[in-house]
Amino acid sequence: MSEPFEDVWRREVPHVLGALVRRYGDFAACEDAVQEALLAASQQWQPGAGPDSPRGWLLRVASRRLIDAHRSETARTAREMRAAVRDRVDTEHAPAADQEMTGPVAGIALGAGTAEDDQAGGTGPEGHDPETLHLLLLCAHPALTPTAQAALTLRAVGGLTTDQIASAFLVPSATMGQRISRAKATLAAAGARFAAPTASDLPDRLTAVGQVLYLIFNEGYTASSGERLMDVALASEAIRLTRELRAVVPDHAETAGLLALMLLTQSRAATRVDAGGDLVPLEHQDRSRWDRTMIAEATSILEVVLPHATVGPYQLQAAIAAVHAEAPTWADTDWLQIVILYRMLDGIAPGPTVRLNLAVAVGMAHDPAAGLEVLEPLRDDPALRRGHRIHAVRAHLLEMVGDRRAAREEYLTAARMSTSVPEQRYLNARAHRLI
Repeated sequence: MSEPFEDVWRREVPHVLGALVRRYGDFAACEDAVQEALLAASQQWQPGAGPDSPRGWLLRVASRRLIDAHRSETARTAREMRAAVRDRVDTEHAPAADQEMTGPVAGIALGAGTAEDDQAGGTGPEGHDPETLHLLLLCAHPALTPTAQAALTLRAVGGLTTDQIASAFLVPSATMGQRISRAKATLAAAGARFAAPTASDLPDRLTAVGQVLYLIFNEGYTASSGERLMDVALASEAIRLTRELRAVVPDHAETAGLLALMLLTQSRAATRVDAGGDLVPLEHQDRSRWDRTMIAEATSILEVVLPHATVGPYQLQAAIAAVHAEAPTWADTDWLQIVILYRMLDGIAPGPTVRLNLAVAVGMAHDPAAGLEVLEPLRDDPALRRGHRIHAVRAHLLEMVGDRRAAREEYLTAARMSTSVPEQRYLNARAHRLI
């Protein structure tokens, strides 16, 4: 095995965890066992000389951890029973652990099969199997909050450590560890199971999975707070997981649209900040540095999906991103087409954020005053009023119509409300130019 350990672990984690959860049922115990197996691998595998079958190795070690944990719990229970009924100790001895293995890990000692049996049932290291989909569906369980869904997905399916996830969401490791623990407890309390959903449930559950993956991507592409604008590794991980999802549901058009949207958006990542870490708006980005390989892949996906499927929100957003990608310069952007696409999006997935983006497109396609008219009803929207974007958009449109004083006030308000340091610097700089 010559590939980096981290790549191996990320590839194998969903298979290993899926095999354990499918057999033993206790997600929390199995996930803990997988993490302990990964820790053991980091200590025992030598660079360039890992096991021939990393999946089988991890399955065996994780299974042993489950056995050890169960035996320890059984022994503790036996001690408590003996202490409680000392006067009947001769007749109330607890059976040996391998004689009375009940609960989620019972099958390990009772011949439920070997690690190799689980591995044989998969599609191999280079393939894809339903376990990835089932884990994604489990981690996107409706009993969890969106943040908990994202964290659990990154841990269980992405193979990221708690420290890595905490860093991505800009919280202490202890805090993220508590969130993940609460998420696993919530799944247990909700009776969530590692199983394929019914045909009628699958569309809604896939929608939830898509929302989780898009949340992860957005947090990587534009961090909600902190000193950095982007976490490229987190955005890339969201793309990788979306590829995995598409591999197991290749005919799901919205998953294909989501992948295309991520690729088109990520293609601009190298041009979004300057050498000093300051935000570079789309208008001033060096389009020659956009990743044309990503753009070509996304465009080919859309060319296949759009003509043959019911158009969904991710497909429309990807089509909008494709219009930007195809424009040689900012001035060449087909804003009229973008307006049409946003109106279509507003028709099938209406919401304040869609209307906000529509206001920008109308302002660019027609005139900024028309954009302000679209924007005006949104100023009282509770969701938008909690964020900075509506103020930033209004500032931009006001600047375009020539109302410098009002634009400056809106830029300053947006800067105060933003929790992203790069965005704060950008908005304050725009305000300063209007003095």
